Amino acid sequence: MKTIAPRFRHLLLLLLAVTGALLAGAAPVSAHAALTGSDPKQGAVVEQAPTRVSLTFSEEVAMSAGSVRVLDPAGKRVDTGKTTDLGGTTYGVPLHSGLPDGTFTVAYQVVSADSHPVSGAFTFSIGAPSKTTAVLPDQTAGGGVVGGLYGVARYLSYGGFILTVGGAAFVLACWPRGAGVRPVQRVVVGGWITLTGATLAMLLMRGSYTGSGAVGDIFDLTLLGQVLQTKSGAALVSRLLLLAAAALFIAVLFGAYEKRTDPKEKKDLTFGLAIGGAVVAAGLAATWAMAEHASTGIQAGLAMPVDVLHLLAVAAWLGGLTTLLVALYPAPSIEATAVRRFSRVAFCSVCTLAATGLYQSWRQVGSWSALTGTRYGQLLLLKIGLVAVLVGVAWISRKWTGRLSEDLAPEAAGTTVIEERTRAEESVTVPAGGATKGSSSGDGSSRDAGSGADGDAGAGGDTGSGAGGDTGSGSGGDSGADGKRSAQLARQRAALATAREKRIRDADPGRSGLRRSVLTEAGVAVVLLVVTTVLTSTEPGRTEEEAKAVSAAASQRSGPLSLKLPFDTGGQDGKGTILLDLDPGRTGGNDMHVYVERPNGKAFDVPEVKVSFTLTAKKLGPLPVVPDHIATGHWSASGVQIPVAGDWKIAVTVRTSDIDQVTVNKNAKIG
Repeated sequence: MKTIAPRFRHLLLLLLAVTGALLAGAAPVSAHAALTGSDPKQGAVVEQAPTRVSLTFSEEVAMSAGSVRVLDPAGKRVDTGKTTDLGGTTYGVPLHSGLPDGTFTVAYQVVSADSHPVSGAFTFSIGAPSKTTAVLPDQTAGGGVVGGLYGVARYLSYGGFILTVGGAAFVLACWPRGAGVRPVQRVVVGGWITLTGATLAMLLMRGSYTGSGAVGDIFDLTLLGQVLQTKSGAALVSRLLLLAAAALFIAVLFGAYEKRTDPKEKKDLTFGLAIGGAVVAAGLAATWAMAEHASTGIQAGLAMPVDVLHLLAVAAWLGGLTTLLVALYPAPSIEATAVRRFSRVAFCSVCTLAATGLYQSWRQVGSWSALTGTRYGQLLLLKIGLVAVLVGVAWISRKWTGRLSEDLAPEAAGTTVIEERTRAEESVTVPAGGATKGSSSGDGSSRDAGSGADGDAGAGGDTGSGAGGDTGSGSGGDSGADGKRSAQLARQRAALATAREKRIRDADPGRSGLRRSVLTEAGVAVVLLVVTTVLTSTEPGRTEEEAKAVSAAASQRSGPLSLKLPFDTGGQDGKGTILLDLDPGRTGGNDMHVYVERPNGKAFDVPEVKVSFTLTAKKLGPLPVVPDHIATGHWSASGVQIPVAGDWKIAVTVRTSDIDQVTVNKNAKIG
């Protein structure tokens, strides 16, 4: 143990350092809904003050009073504070009347459907832009000290779940004798304590995490009451209730189950624990699935059970791996049959992870461009690489497993060590009279096994001898000295027993090789868990690309629409150009102007001009518009309604005589 433990501690410190560096480098992200539009638009200048400000997101969000704030140029709030759902993914907040001219600031802070906070701000102007003194808080939702602490708690909750579920599954399915091994018990109980503590911390920090980000708000009971009414709060409370059931399961596993000696009773109890444990484990996994990525987006009904299965497979593999590592190092020797059982469990877990992970990747990424061009996709590639490394090391572990010698890890070997330790511990007990246990109280010549070379219990003051009489008399029979010698010898015997145990474990080269490969697996697994935790707080690639597409389309559609369409009716004086302007070029009412020019650029009149709009994707139209003749070569129509945004086909029909007519078409994005 003196040669293994330092190396183990150094590697553990290295892994913790890597973990800390990765967590420290994971800056808070704005996930996972994205603002795709607003009215007024960002940077827009409107002539009249709007009655409300509306925001459109890429998915549904949760809003509360004060989620949207509108500040005038002096920094004073001009909204009513009451947000309303306008349908779909659009939300609005009414404004007070009598707003002055100048630049206004809109700040929003909402919670996306997968429980992550989203915040941002933009400006618009009334009349003309102006200077503004509006000051927004430096703290953004999900950032700061509270954001960092929440991220650590999220990581610990995953780790606690893996250790609790995976460790218990390892004992039940692979190594029933491990229920009585103290280090294994510490793994499972430590995982339960970690998960429970992290869940309580997340519940307390949730209100501040999605709100102000202030440390002082962590213990605000008002915020806690609001959190309990949200989907995330319900998931965390459900997790705590399930952890209470898990505590009962752990108590039975390491109590009644470990003490059962009757094979039939133990088999029945194993079956009951397996069923009950599976239900509790699935319930715990569901608390993540019902509140995070799997609960939103496409195919949510299928994604949530797949996510539960994915988490259970991760726990069975990595949690069992950690328990195996403990069994190979500080715990008594584990049987080779138990290692081989876990090898089969790990293989099934990896297959399950591959299938469920492939589906999750397709669902969250959606395209090759998102896989390489988004932060989520890049993290996913890193995770895939780490899993590949982990599988490679696991394959090496599987080879070492096949080389394990059964005769070097029988229960009998462990019994020898245990008996040796028991004898060493019993020698520490000193009777009330002062003689160590095992000494002869009636024979002064008898040597106590624990008294040392010159510690004859009867030489001077043994209670049963006639020479000394009193226990404190005699020059060589001090009971305190004998007790110290006995304790020293007991420690020496315990050290010998530990050394013997280590020699038994190290005698098999297959076992040494397995320890090294499993330790490497555990190190890669720690980094993998960090990447997975960061991945769960990153906007999915599919959502990010959709938001970019919507934003790009919105930027292309900003401003009036102007089209130039050449025409030729084939008749005399039948050639020319149509200029069509649509202002403001978005959904709702628009002003349309049509100009007809000769090839030389001069305006001229034609008998008739008609315009129609068709949205083929939604089977809308054609919507006819007959503009009024205003002046030579100029036609106009007001209130042209564009019901929805999209790629519209604009058809302009020009008639230059009673029989000469042509229709020209052009597609344009409107909305």
